[in-house]
Amino acid sequence: MLTPTRELAIQVAEAFQRYATHLRGFHVLPIYGGQSYTPQLQSLRRGVHVIVGTPGRVMDHLKRGTLKLSTLKYLVLDEADEMLRMGFIDDVEWILEQAPKSRQIALFSATMPKEIRRIAQNHLNQPAEVTIRSKTSTASGIRQRYCMVGGLHGKLDALTRILEAETFDAMIVFARTKQATGELAERLEARGFAVEALNGDIAQQQRERTIARLKSGQIDIVVATDVAARGLDVERISHVVNFDVPYDPESYVHRIGRTGRAGRSGEAILFIAPRERNMLRVIERATRQPITEMNMPTVEDVNEQRINRFTQRITTALEAGEADAFRGLIERYEADHNVPAVDIAAALASIAQGKTPLLLDTGRQSASGEKIGRAHV
Repeated sequence: MLTPTRELAIQVAEAFQRYATHLRGFHVLPIYGGQSYTPQLQSLRRGVHVIVGTPGRVMDHLKRGTLKLSTLKYLVLDEADEMLRMGFIDDVEWILEQAPKSRQIALFSATMPKEIRRIAQNHLNQPAEVTIRSKTSTASGIRQRYCMVGGLHGKLDALTRILEAETFDAMIVFARTKQATGELAERLEARGFAVEALNGDIAQQQRERTIARLKSGQIDIVVATDVAARGLDVERISHVVNFDVPYDPESYVHRIGRTGRAGRSGEAILFIAPRERNMLRVIERATRQPITEMNMPTVEDVNEQRINRFTQRITTALEAGEADAFRGLIERYEADHNVPAVDIAAALASIAQGKTPLLLDTGRQSASGEKIGRAHV
């Protein structure tokens, strides 16, 4: 199976493995550039049933003689138009020419430009063209944005800034694995957010308790896997963040469908690493809706929100009459120590804030030169 990118090769190989869960002795191997030849050669020597690879690395193995197609039965071209766009079409044709005449070829493409049709006519035997009408759609009330960011630390910093700068009621953050949900939930909790993990290893009773806590406002964030979040319908959810890119467009649609339900508006944010740009285009083609790039909240944006939240706490306390019991005490301190009331208020605010600074240091820089700061609420 040929795919245009290594990320897609890995995703497809993982999908094969999931589909073949109950097939004992089944082996699938992704081969792609950027990875050492050693593990690929070892797996090829042992023998595999399915190879999912990028054209360049498949060509390398064919020319080295470490991959032979003499017994090949099926050859699949996935996202053929994307391979054309990326300049791999000559490599693909060369690989097709090495395959035995008795093989069966399946070609999948979101569009059918003339170059792809030519390949189908030249290499497929009386092919039947099947057009599938896409049912993939997203609610019109969901604003979709993406953030170009890579690596765990980069994504964690981006998520922290979004949590502090965006106004949200409740949020689902989607991670790819069960382990990742737990680790990410712990990191967010350490930063002061009310968060819990939700994955397939969590007992049903605990799952129900977590959802109840989300509905009641005891927690504001759930970090979940795709499977664990299926059927989740909580009216409070205003934001969905794809911390890890979904495996396919359908998964993306199901994820962001947790918000914007029953005519309500919602926000969907997708984290994309530079090497995952292809998946962004795939999602846009499948949903037929643009996903706009969002501006990452700056340190100044975060500080502004922190100030707003702090002043709102003051307003809420005054409106609730919670300050009445202390008014006489403040007046007495002001008279006894000849200290202005504003200085007393500032001292009390400092006590209330604790050791955590209210504002981020606008002069602190990341390795890339971007201003950053550790997030607390």
